[in-house]
Amino acid sequence: MFGTSPQERRLKELVEAFKADSGEYRNIETPRDTEGRRRILRSLMNIRPPRSMDAETLRLQDEYLKERARERGIVTPGEIPEIRPGISIWQGDITRLAVDAIVNAANSQMLGCFIPMHSCIDNCIHTYAGVQLRMACASEMRRLRERFGPDYEQPTAVPMLTDAFNLPAKKVVHIVGPIVDGPLTPAHERDLAACYFNTLELCREHGLRTLAFCGISTGVFHFPPERAAQIAVQTVQSWLREHPGAMDRVIFNVFKSEAKRFYEESLCSKAERLS
Repeated sequence: MFGTSPQERRLKELVEAFKADSGEYRNIETPRDTEGRRRILRSLMNIRPPRSMDAETLRLQDEYLKERARERGIVTPGEIPEIRPGISIWQGDITRLAVDAIVNAANSQMLGCFIPMHSCIDNCIHTYAGVQLRMACASEMRRLRERFGPDYEQPTAVPMLTDAFNLPAKKVVHIVGPIVDGPLTPAHERDLAACYFNTLELCREHGLRTLAFCGISTGVFHFPPERAAQIAVQTVQSWLREHPGAMDRVIFNVFKSEAKRFYEESLCSKAERLS
C-alpha cells in the first residue's frame, strides 16, 4: 500500500500530474506500490517531448528528485580513492556523483533517450535530472539549427554543456561517441580519443575541476570496452600531463566489474594489481 510520507505523497501527485500532462496516458492504471509508481513516473518522463510544464509540477518534481538523490546516496570525490594522482575509478551510478560535471553518452539528436525505462546512461541521466534537462538540450539544438540549418545533428566528439538541474552534479557534458557497426577502425579510435580530449578542454574553459566520465560508446554504440578503457586512460593521462593543475579529479565511472578491471589494467602496473 502507498504510505503517507512526504516523499510518497510527492510521488503520488507527480504520477497523476504527468499522466494528465501526457494526454495519451491520462487514464492508464496507476500501480499501488511505490516501485510501480516510480516506474510509471520514469516512463512518463522518458517519453515526454521537450515542452514547457506548469510551475507547480516542476516544483514538486524538483523536490521529489532532490529527495530521491538523498535516498539513493550522494557520493563526493573525497569519498573516492585516487588510483593515480588526480585520477579515480568508481563503480556505481554516475547520477549519484556530486562533481562539477558528469559526462553523458548522448545521441546526435541530443534530446535523451525516449525509450521508457531503458537502461542506457542517457535515459538515467535525463530521468534523475528532471524534464528541464531535455528542454535545455532542445533549446541549444534549436539555437544550433538556426545557425547551421534545420537538418543539423550534433557531430561526433563535439561536447555540449548544460546545467544538471536535480542531479548532485553541477553540469552535464553531452557528447556523441563513435558508433562501431563493424570492425573497429583507427577512425573510431581517433574519434573516441577526441571525445575525452574535447570534454576535458570544455571543462577547462568553464572552470570545471572535478569530472566523471562514463564509458563513452561502450553501450549501444558497441565500442569494445577493453580498448575503450585503454584509449580513455591514455587520452586523459596525456591531457593531464599537458595541463598540470587544470583538474582536481577525473573519475572513470563504470557500472560492471569487467569494465572496472579494464581501467585498472590500464592505470596500474601488474605488481600493483597483484598487491
